Amino acid sequence: MGLVLTAALLHAIWNAMVKSKGTPEFSIAAFQLVGALICLCLTPLLPIPDRQSWPMILASVLIHNVYYFSLARAYRTGDLSQVYPLFRGLAPVLVAAGAAGAADEWLSPGTMLGIGLISLGVTSLAFMRQSMGRITPGALRWGLCTAVLIAMYTIVDGLGVRAAGNALSYIIWLFIFEGIPIACILLIYRRRAWFGYMRSHALSIVAGGIASSAAYGLVIFAMGLGAMAVVSSLRETSVIFAAIIGAMVLHEPFGRARIRAAILVSIGIGMMRLLG
Repeated sequence: MGLVLTAALLHAIWNAMVKSKGTPEFSIAAFQLVGALICLCLTPLLPIPDRQSWPMILASVLIHNVYYFSLARAYRTGDLSQVYPLFRGLAPVLVAAGAAGAADEWLSPGTMLGIGLISLGVTSLAFMRQSMGRITPGALRWGLCTAVLIAMYTIVDGLGVRAAGNALSYIIWLFIFEGIPIACILLIYRRRAWFGYMRSHALSIVAGGIASSAAYGLVIFAMGLGAMAVVSSLRETSVIFAAIIGAMVLHEPFGRARIRAAILVSIGIGMMRLLG
């Protein structure tokens, strides 16, 4: 629980950085490049992942790169405080359903109720009243697409880390390959603009890259220790952090809706802890 809550804070931070810079594709690719370089330095210290995990690593790389495209489109069509709760709130329910079929993970009624409350609280932030700003149809479509992709890579990585023999080995090799496709696309089509962006935002890129890699690395490690749906739902507490960041840093609307959502999320976490 401690690992995933720490990951949630880091995840909210790097997503806020992606949204605030105005060029989501450049930020995401730069963050992945930083993470890949750090992981390359760690490869001599760890064994190669077991053979059974490599199909999951490659599948996760593919899904993650489609996810990055969908994520960038969501941030171009909606506010952080709208689209972020939408796809983060729906993902745990999709993960719970997928993990039951793919990994035979059947959760207790108390845990399922807790996951449902977390998802309800998180998703409610995307559908606030008009005075808080309604989500646009485009943002809704990209948010739903992103939610499905999050669930897909979460399940794939949950299975992969358990088959790898060493959780850290799986994490670093995933991160090394993950950034290659999006980096190649930018190098071919927008190299000059991307390099200029990285030169002008060097410090924030390093910070965002470390936060991005650490956030998901902690989640993957935690999925080797516990049920995928539980880890996924706890991770979505990042939405509460994102709502605070969106209001205080990006000057997006804030109100009682977020207080109600935070209460539902807190009750959900408590129920998973006590009744799971």
